[in-house]
Amino acid sequence: MKRRFYKRIYQFLIKCQFILLFIGSFLGILWLGHPSVAFPPSSSGEIRAVWITTNDTDTLIDQSKLKESMIELARLNFNTVYPVVWNSGYALYESAVAQQAGIQPFIPKGLQGQDTLKDLISQAHQQGLQVMPWFEFGFMAPPSSELALNRPNWLTKKRDGTQTTKSAAGEVVWLNPLLPQVQQFITNLVVEVATKYDIDGIQFDDHLSLPYEFGYDAYTVNLYKQETEQDPPADPKDPAWMRWRADKLTAFVSQLNQTLKAIKPKAVFSVSPNPYYVAYNFYLQDWLSWARQDLIDEVIVQIYRPELSSFVKELAQPEITEVRQKIPMGVGILTGLRNRPIPIQFIEEKVLAARQYGLGVSFFFYDSLWNYAPEPPPERQSRFLALFPSPANRPIREIPSVPVEENVSLPSATETPIEQPYHYDGIPIPVYPAW
Repeated sequence: MKRRFYKRIYQFLIKCQFILLFIGSFLGILWLGHPSVAFPPSSSGEIRAVWITTNDTDTLIDQSKLKESMIELARLNFNTVYPVVWNSGYALYESAVAQQAGIQPFIPKGLQGQDTLKDLISQAHQQGLQVMPWFEFGFMAPPSSELALNRPNWLTKKRDGTQTTKSAAGEVVWLNPLLPQVQQFITNLVVEVATKYDIDGIQFDDHLSLPYEFGYDAYTVNLYKQETEQDPPADPKDPAWMRWRADKLTAFVSQLNQTLKAIKPKAVFSVSPNPYYVAYNFYLQDWLSWARQDLIDEVIVQIYRPELSSFVKELAQPEITEVRQKIPMGVGILTGLRNRPIPIQFIEEKVLAARQYGLGVSFFFYDSLWNYAPEPPPERQSRFLALFPSPANRPIREIPSVPVEENVSLPSATETPIEQPYHYDGIPIPVYPAW
């Protein structure tokens, strides 16, 4: 009798398991088919942003197009724009700092003779959008740029003496982020934007960094010798050598943050890095330490993955779990390129996955939100409105409610065979194994 009883219990449990699996599958289909009805944004706010790039040049310089774009973003309940102001070694606004360094204005005036950044800020603020100018190229520049040609002593190099890295857009050089003159130049650009314009914050991305192969220039070598009494290791991946350079970058970020807050105490210092194991192992960009030390106010992690499973895997990384408890976070989502349209359903799935993890979103880039797309613009816009059916404030910094893990294991560069990021028309698009 007991055996028969247990057998019936077992059969009942098996049936329950199948019922639960069926319900789960049904809900999964419901989510993918009707994403706007699931996973509402957090009541504390949500980052809903878009990058405005040099690919959107007409938008940036034409007052009527700019006005229309800000109205449309506000109608679709976005709340933040990141307009590019520093690209390819050129300031994309009227910059006295750049001109003093021998760099001519890249976009001196708008089509109607306007100050393009001032006009964008005014139009965005009228629609309730916050504006955080984006210093896209950071320490990177093309070798043919006036900056690289006029300041060759500002460049760092690899151990073999070469100064360039290759990308799909061609070769680029790197300003030495440890050099005082370089640090002052970048700081002056930030100070200029913060004092001249009514900004809500600033943003740097994965180029506020130094590729791990670099740092063998004379200044950095001598500084390392002074502080360690030894030569830099021949292996650029040497852990102590990597840590030393990464800490120097962190020190600069600390100084830059203090400078910004002295001018605008409430300004948001935002960074948009690669996932942490890429950022540190390949670019010495220790954004986890930056967050732990309160040096940044927001992180938008670039996760341009080609399938949902790898995208979600990145969202579950321990450093994201830790940092999002401390400061507002979001993920970068690719909405398309000129030669690579992305279906709106895939974008919806990523937004909802990010929302499940308490993360906001920023889309790369403005013109591909509803152009360069497989669906007509009205359909794309209606689907974005379904994702964001009502306005949402940007989240504010909160003190972590639970203890955070102090040590996150860091895979070595050799354990993560990831290709170097490439660029499309000068825009950074990180490349991953599955990309």
